[in-house]
Amino acid sequence: MYRRLIKSMLVTLFIIGLYSGGPVEAKVKLVSDTPLSERLHDIVLDSPALGKQTSLRILLPKGYEDSNETYPVLYLLHGCCGDYKAWTARTDIEQVTEDLPLIVVMPDAGRGASYSDWYNQGAYGPPEWEKYHINELIPWVEQQYRAKGSREGRAVAGLSMGGFGTMSYAARHPDLFVAAASFSGVLDTNLDPDFLEKTIFQNQEKVPPGTVWGERETKEIIWRSHNPWDLAENLEGVDLAIHTGNGEAGGPLDGGMDSPVERTCYRMSTSFHDRLEELNIPHIWDSYGPGSHTWGYWQRDLHQTLPRFMRIFNNPPKAPVPFSYKSAEQAFSIYDWQVEFEREEMEFAKLSNVSTKGFDLTGSGKAKIQTAPWFTPNGHYQVKVKGAGGTKVMKSTADEKGRLHLELTSAENTLSVSIKQKK
Repeated sequence: MYRRLIKSMLVTLFIIGLYSGGPVEAKVKLVSDTPLSERLHDIVLDSPALGKQTSLRILLPKGYEDSNETYPVLYLLHGCCGDYKAWTARTDIEQVTEDLPLIVVMPDAGRGASYSDWYNQGAYGPPEWEKYHINELIPWVEQQYRAKGSREGRAVAGLSMGGFGTMSYAARHPDLFVAAASFSGVLDTNLDPDFLEKTIFQNQEKVPPGTVWGERETKEIIWRSHNPWDLAENLEGVDLAIHTGNGEAGGPLDGGMDSPVERTCYRMSTSFHDRLEELNIPHIWDSYGPGSHTWGYWQRDLHQTLPRFMRIFNNPPKAPVPFSYKSAEQAFSIYDWQVEFEREEMEFAKLSNVSTKGFDLTGSGKAKIQTAPWFTPNGHYQVKVKGAGGTKVMKSTADEKGRLHLELTSAENTLSVSIKQKK
């Protein structure tokens, strides 16, 4: 173990992050790795996305050093006002996972940073928490440890603000996670923007209004582009669970206390549940009645979640095909498809009904699309594009990896694209 540790501390890792918006080279430097027990490690990384050092805890399976097995990974996210030590300090996570073949990663996420790359009054740049977690941390974990390194071997769960991070990350990156579970989560920010802006952003991060996602009145699209409710349709094919109390007094694990914060999270969780119901997306809805925004319930949620996650890891569902994906980003990557827009304003676009036979594209502006390597390398294809302005037929040749490269123009309508190989 120590030989591996010393070697790791001397090396700067250059990782190609294929997790969001195309390839991004991320330098991640391991600063320190301190064993706290046989299984638990306290780790410090230097993150370019954050522009600073950041800490995390990793819980390895029992007997990890003597095994050659690969393991699934659970990314366990903390809530507002907490840090990466919260799960080990406030729950029995180490004991309850003792006999599980599972790696648990507990990263820091700022006291109220909301698992997002910050707008910073239009300047963007650090801290970029989503880029750190998705583009840097996940690849680093999978290079440093014997992780399965696939969608079928990753799950994410979190409480409160971490519940938001869980469902936001799963909805923005459904090709990365096979399962997601929220405990008392902030799952629909449309309901109470002031709850985040004043309670979490300003009070905890000590930043002016508009720092994280911009002013709600003028940058609503940024807020909604991270909001689980608005992105719920992306979650088809992800195993989902929502756990929440209603904030009323009388719960069994808190001395019967009343909880205004849990009432807010209950309303948001209920709204998200209703949206999933409307979309016919299967999920577990555990609305357990009276209960507060406290650790006794989140430990119980964790105990209920772990066995289900392990069953999913042992028999993971396949990624959906055809699939659909909604995003307001200028460029995004999903299931190995790359889409890049050229347009004046940020807006939602949708890539839907995606299969080898074609796809639909909704959104305005010019779009460059690189398909997944689903086609015959160097094969010739006829591409038929139907829109409000008529039908256009193009020719396209797949590259050496079997990807098609298409350029389309849409004027706020849906283009239907059919693909057929030429004989």
